[in-house]
Amino acid sequence: MPRLVLDTTVLIDVLRGRPAARRLAGLARTHEPPLICAINIEEVWRGARPDEHEAIDRLLASLRVVPLGEREGARAGSWRREHALRGTTLSQADCLVAAAAVSASAHLATGNPRDFPMDALVVEHWPAGA
Repeated sequence: MPRLVLDTTVLIDVLRGRPAARRLAGLARTHEPPLICAINIEEVWRGARPDEHEAIDRLLASLRVVPLGEREGARAGSWRREHALRGTTLSQADCLVAAAAVSASAHLATGNPRDFPMDALVVEHWPAGA
């Protein structure tokens, strides 16, 4: 199985006990730990409920962090520019998460696959809230 970067939609579903939690637990038994980046960490903490702090700490400690650097910033900026020229606005956060996945040679698991139209990215749809 390829490496996997988890988008924030998946992380939130895991924290809230939705089916993504079972799917992630199944991966944990047979594969290397999934990946995240600093953007995911910020987004999870920004939306954290007061009673989720300990669960967030445990979840994030079980994952590996892909660093974001110059190469990822350039890739994210290029995607935003290229898509804007075609009339599509991509978010900075989504482009940076996608760039982290590409840099790690990983697939991206997300509940919002339409937010990630980048050709260089392999997206796995993990339905949000399902």
